[in-house]
Amino acid sequence: MTFFLAAVALLLLSALLSLLAYRGSGFWEKCSLASLLIGVAAGLVAVAQALVVPGGLSYTLPWSVPGGAFSLAIDGLAAIFLLPAFLLIGAGAIYATGYWPWQEKPASTTWVRFFYSLTAAGIVVVLAADNGVLFLMAWECMALACYFLICTERNEEDAQQAGFLYLVCTHTATLALFAIFALLMTLSTGFGLPSAASLDAATASGTAIFLLALFGFGLKAGIMPLHIWLPRAHAAAPSHASALMSGVMIKTGIYGLMRVTTFFHHIPPWWGITILCLGVVSGVLGVILAIAQHDIKRLLAYHSIENIGIILIGLGTALLGISCREPALVALGMAGSLLHVVNHGLFKGLLFLSAGSMIRATGTRDLLRYGGMLRAMPFTGIFFLGGSVAICGLPPLNGFVSEWLVYLGLLHAGAYAPTGLALAVLAVPALALIGGLALLCFAKVFGLSFLGHPRVTPPVALREAPVSMLSAMAMLLAACLWIGLAPSTLTPLLVNGLATWPLVTSGKSQSLSALAPAGAISIAALLLMLLLCGVAVLSLRGRQSAATAATWACGYPFGNSRMQYTVSSFSQIIGELFYWARWTRIHGEKLRGLFPVPVSKTTHTPDVVLDLLVLPACSHGARFADRSRHIIHHGILHRYILNIVVALCLLLWLALA
Repeated sequence: MTFFLAAVALLLLSALLSLLAYRGSGFWEKCSLASLLIGVAAGLVAVAQALVVPGGLSYTLPWSVPGGAFSLAIDGLAAIFLLPAFLLIGAGAIYATGYWPWQEKPASTTWVRFFYSLTAAGIVVVLAADNGVLFLMAWECMALACYFLICTERNEEDAQQAGFLYLVCTHTATLALFAIFALLMTLSTGFGLPSAASLDAATASGTAIFLLALFGFGLKAGIMPLHIWLPRAHAAAPSHASALMSGVMIKTGIYGLMRVTTFFHHIPPWWGITILCLGVVSGVLGVILAIAQHDIKRLLAYHSIENIGIILIGLGTALLGISCREPALVALGMAGSLLHVVNHGLFKGLLFLSAGSMIRATGTRDLLRYGGMLRAMPFTGIFFLGGSVAICGLPPLNGFVSEWLVYLGLLHAGAYAPTGLALAVLAVPALALIGGLALLCFAKVFGLSFLGHPRVTPPVALREAPVSMLSAMAMLLAACLWIGLAPSTLTPLLVNGLATWPLVTSGKSQSLSALAPAGAISIAALLLMLLLCGVAVLSLRGRQSAATAATWACGYPFGNSRMQYTVSSFSQIIGELFYWARWTRIHGEKLRGLFPVPVSKTTHTPDVVLDLLVLPACSHGARFADRSRHIIHHGILHRYILNIVVALCLLLWLALA
């Protein structure tokens, strides 16, 4: 664990060095960046070591904290989550040198880099913690540091509201985690994490732990309907911080949920069915709400909810396989879920970094003010297109591979109709619907942002992002291409992760390579790449040789801003079809008369859970509390004494009963 400990120490050192650059010192800024990047390299070495050493890596140090121990362990499951974490931490730090330079924003640069490094250190310790007290301390460090990242623009009201909402949700989740570790302590000895399959799930304590984990970790992961903090927080934070939050931090919730399921044997089928249904709901509603967004970062945030849903579909399928003792189903479902954890971290980080480049160039997050950006920002357009293809699950990029594994798991479940697993196959059309709607959404975003003409004149001329930002995006796109073209190179990583569930390594289990031959994907992806390159070359030659002449063109010889689709009109048909989930409000006047005067319309899509349920309930609760406080706080001393006596009598009666 030497390299991992060095990685954590260097991340913390990077945070301390960033404080020395508060006056705009370029030397200390470079030292902070170098410390973080060296720490990332050391962390990647530790992940590679954990895959080679049988049983992974572990380290324990005596600690004076009551019930705690500085105990770390990196097994196959933790390694899968640590790999994209270290990659995104490094890419985000490189990106920040161009996106948030101290020359342009000296007041907030130290703030961002200090809490960015602190968040990164908290994340990696959470993923490697092998003790409940250490886990909770690292969890709280990660949560608080991320709160300060969200509140970077603390003079803006939106950032303050987003930070407050996030803080309430994350501490609510932490309370559930306290209850989980308290129950685990009663079932095992001390606060150390139980070994795999050492607890019985068919008990009241097992059910309580699962439900608390589903709530606490689900709130962090943004599972629908516990997602209420996520869209606002991602939109308020700096783009590289949003990439870290979406690509890595919310996955700590998925990691916690997976880790808890490894503690139990005899898992009942309703665990898998519950997670599978939540995955379908999160995936479908997440992408439906994403289509309606005008803010590019809120749009990407809702797509995080969608992809969390895909991960949960794979996890639910695997848990059904554990319940029904089908190792092949466990291997396919869990492999798809784990690989999508890696893939989503890479392509969602790429999309958030590309969006940051667009926001930096235009000064706005509003998609209505974008258009024709490909001419001025071709590299950003290519990177955003690559991320869009990957998140839509299209070959030859990595999103296709993980979704293909989830599809195989769901279809494999249909072969076990007598065991009741045939219900899982009903998630196949839902997964196909998610992919189709995601394709519509990113066709809209890319088309309205990079093609056509801008609807409004930008205040300044658009410029391509600096080299540091482009290099970070190129690194993530290269990783997406690598997994898409050569998925077999990640098979050892997935096999180590699957070993955490003993059923997969039983004697009757098949190898992952036999269940899902990755070589066929590589051949098909390479052929598709050659076909796309050939089409691109032929189209360029045809454009150069074609004669240009003015034609009638059906009244559309030259495009202009008035002929561009808006965000709402592009997806109007889908919006009307899914009105029951979006509740989109249209504001504006109607056209009247044969020769109507110009009118304008705007649309607003609320978050159904937050805006229509949670906030009104909190408002009514606050009004009720304000009215009822006069009954309790009346200022009459003898009534206070009477209340105390009545309360003591009730407590005494309960104690004697």
